[in-house]
Amino acid sequence: MDFFIQKVLNNAIYSKGEVHITYFNIKQMTEEDVKHYSVKNFIFKIINEEFGYGYVPEYHHDIINMEDYYIKPDKSVFLLATHNNTGNLIGTLGIRAYDKNYDIFNGVYNSKSTASIWRVFIDKRWRRNGVGSKLVSTAEKFCKDKGYKNLYLHTQKIVDGSLDFWLSKGYIITRDMKNELGTVHMEKII
Repeated sequence: MDFFIQKVLNNAIYSKGEVHITYFNIKQMTEEDVKHYSVKNFIFKIINEEFGYGYVPEYHHDIINMEDYYIKPDKSVFLLATHNNTGNLIGTLGIRAYDKNYDIFNGVYNSKSTASIWRVFIDKRWRRNGVGSKLVSTAEKFCKDKGYKNLYLHTQKIVDGSLDFWLSKGYIITRDMKNELGTVHMEKII
């Protein structure tokens, strides 16, 4: 078989009798990947583009300490979407045990049964091309395999398409904070 055709078939997604070609791979981040893919710079660049600010210690401690939050713990993972041809980082998603102490969720979630989704950032040029969907489906499988029962996340309505994306994946709104960023808390039982 022609090498090009084999390469295309290796990167195809088959569903409902159709073939969809993907141009990216999903991989679990290692300590070496943090530097190799400039993961922290990628994330802060998108935070700045979407929200207009950079590093804020109270919000971003997990980004600065990625190894401790996403690589070392057994029930955590940080996923990277990379472009097949260039190897460039085009998307991220982090999973870790629920560790927030929001008063509004006191007694609702715990670290044993609830995973929280963090740092879902997709390069603008790659949005609406299946990158986020593949990251989420990979993360949900990881969570099931690790024994989590619930998934928690929060998103901001000011990010174009964000809320609709999560709703389309079966997440439900548990609390709309009605604040300046349009913060919405969501969950999904898996």
